[in-house]
Amino acid sequence: MAVAEQHAFKAEIQQLLNILVHSLYTDREIFLRELISNASDALSRLQFEQLTNADVLNPDLPLEIRVVPDEDAGTLTISDTGIGMTHDEMATNLGVIAHSGAKAFVKAMKERKDGNAQDLIGQFGVGFYSAFMASDKIRVVSRSYRPDEQAYAWESTGSETYTIEPAERAQRGTDVILYLKDDAKDILQPWRLKEIIRRHSDYVAFPIYVGDETAATNKQTAIWRQDPKEVTKSQYDDFYKMLTLDFQEPLHTIHMRADVPLQFYALLYVPATAERNMLSPRREPGLKLYARKVLIEEYTTDLLPEYLQFIQGVVDSEDLPLSVSRESIQATRVVANLKKTLTNKVLADLKRLTKKDRETYLDIFEQFARFLKQGLAMAPSDREELEPLMFFTSTRSEGDWVTLEEYVERMVTGQEDIYYVLGDELSTASRSPHLEPFRRRGVEVLLLTDPVDPIMLMGLTEYKGHALRNVDEADIDLSGIGEETAETDAAEPLAEDTFSRLRQRFEDVLGERVQAVRESKSQIGSPARLVSDERSPGRHMYRINRLLERDYELPVKTLELNPRHPLLHNLSGMLDSAPPPMIDLVIEQVFETALLQEGLHPNPASMASRLHLLMQAATGTPLDQLATQSEETSSAPDMTDESAEAEPDEDESEGDSE
Repeated sequence: MAVAEQHAFKAEIQQLLNILVHSLYTDREIFLRELISNASDALSRLQFEQLTNADVLNPDLPLEIRVVPDEDAGTLTISDTGIGMTHDEMATNLGVIAHSGAKAFVKAMKERKDGNAQDLIGQFGVGFYSAFMASDKIRVVSRSYRPDEQAYAWESTGSETYTIEPAERAQRGTDVILYLKDDAKDILQPWRLKEIIRRHSDYVAFPIYVGDETAATNKQTAIWRQDPKEVTKSQYDDFYKMLTLDFQEPLHTIHMRADVPLQFYALLYVPATAERNMLSPRREPGLKLYARKVLIEEYTTDLLPEYLQFIQGVVDSEDLPLSVSRESIQATRVVANLKKTLTNKVLADLKRLTKKDRETYLDIFEQFARFLKQGLAMAPSDREELEPLMFFTSTRSEGDWVTLEEYVERMVTGQEDIYYVLGDELSTASRSPHLEPFRRRGVEVLLLTDPVDPIMLMGLTEYKGHALRNVDEADIDLSGIGEETAETDAAEPLAEDTFSRLRQRFEDVLGERVQAVRESKSQIGSPARLVSDERSPGRHMYRINRLLERDYELPVKTLELNPRHPLLHNLSGMLDSAPPPMIDLVIEQVFETALLQEGLHPNPASMASRLHLLMQAATGTPLDQLATQSEETSSAPDMTDESAEAEPDEDESEGDSE
């Protein structure tokens, strides 16, 4: 008689078992959903194996799941005729959790305040272990599909060890035998088991039988193959939750069926949120791909473009050849046509929402705008379909969203271009000094504050013949556009020779940090602004590299000075009377303030010392005394590249070396 091998669980699994064994949950029945899901996976894997391998044990055995209660023995057995497990697969699948799943689960449980694990189970690959919530002991008897493999049994009481030993099982598949705790034996009632199965596993593709019954308890209906008119919202939501283990309802559902140019069924969902945190069951993007109801690939990214990878769901094609590997799937013309059809349908459906149900679409856009915006740059061929899906805030939208079409419809007289301003946040973008001349003429400006907007602009350079232009462009001429509002309290500009002296002083102080210094023709309320003399989309690469955490160099721009502004008047008056260091201090601050308004300043904290000196001057400290202090303060701004790696401290260095 063979002796059972004894093995120790990994430390994090011991912690997990301790939580499950010694805690009570309000919904312990969730373990049955997990075990049935595992059985379904085993059947799907066997089904896929049979596509290319005829040498399978019991090839004619029906693919099914049986849930067998035994009230006398106090056991519940979940059996399947799936792919089964060898000795080594048992040790790997039941003794170890990959990707630190148990560790992540334990951490998540410790952070929970309600102590309920039902919406965590299954999201870390710990579904099998959930059975310990209701069991004192679990015995798993399994025989692999390989004809020359014998059966083995795995057994554990939820303590620190488990055993594996040879066993008897005539047929391929797995039995999970649960020795139930006394307070969990009410689940052994057949009606109770059926209720749980219908609630959580009704859409499992294989028949689930309770006891010796010959009628399956579950519908085993491929919901995506049903007529959309026959499926309720509740059924759609239930299937989504079963498919994704997401306990929030999806934002939108797309159910489609087609016969030409190819026959397929698809049920797609837009999730409730774009957040992908540790609680998300989705480890990678992609759709479930079926060929004639046979699962071919769990996560395929070949059916939608990258910018739509946030969509989840199922695609089932009648035209995919069954005897295929993943590599040949990617190469088939069928998949290329399927991708094109699905993409067009999704984009058309989203466009329909913008017209028919704007509120729902905006919920989607607020979560997934970054994906769609990247599509404009990554998929030029889809640009025309993506443009109507773009929504923006603007200087006239008052917090509401506006489309490009709506913007064009309310252009002022003489306006041909679409104008935008880039900023790090809405409050700073709306206060940009570049907006002054546009506001005076009633010209609307889009406020682009999403970090991916510079990437979007690489693909969105014009809309229906209207060029998109950044308001910081130096050659923008607004004369003849709209009707300018007169500025009644505008000061007289500095005399030409006085301004020339001041401009030269700015050039001397700032040097190569600016491309040039010149007079502004449009500014009224701000003393200065930084403008760009180029219009190529590539001039925003520093923002893109900053987003991607790559090294980048700040662009060198032209500084325009407003000769009407009181600050420039005061500064010009100081040229002959104030100590030079004090004048230079103000010039530095004017420049760095312009950098800050552009969202370009790499280290705003570096202005603190200078601002303290300027506040001292404003509150009465003599200028000659401040001049001495200012000479001791570095006048040039700290242009440290914020993307550069910081030097590790001694502790971190030592830790790494160890």
